[in-house]
Amino acid sequence: MSSMNLKAALASLIVAVAPAALAHGPETHSPVGEPGKAAAVTRTIEVRMSDTMRFHPEKISVRRGETVRFVVKNDGLEPHEFMLGEIKALQEHAEVMRKHPTMVHDEPNAITVNPSQTGELIWKFTTSGRVDFACLIPGHFEKGMKGDIRVSQ
Repeated sequence: MSSMNLKAALASLIVAVAPAALAHGPETHSPVGEPGKAAAVTRTIEVRMSDTMRFHPEKISVRRGETVRFVVKNDGLEPHEFMLGEIKALQEHAEVMRKHPTMVHDEPNAITVNPSQTGELIWKFTTSGRVDFACLIPGHFEKGMKGDIRVSQ
């Protein structure tokens, strides 16, 4: 990979994960929230992923201020991801993933789950509105592997 391609890939990755990385204080809350603490979990939501390129459920509702433990189960035969973000950033990062399919995520707003495995992601929703989630493994997002979370007051 050329240094120019690597720089473009890294820039797109920063765009996708910057909302989580910036969530450190009351003045810098991301529109999608911030990493949650296990002791603050108020609810557990199971999300299942399958090779039909769908999440179950595809629509989730939470309250602003709620800390949720997502138990993410991969019912498929190939790896899948659960990444939280704003839809535009997820779309841009999906494009980067198509160009660099071996890219590994290590962000608090994302988890990759291997076939027949289960993982957990804890997230605090700090702002009302919409938070999107998607699988950015090449081809999965494009086939409809996405959903949204409605964050109410």
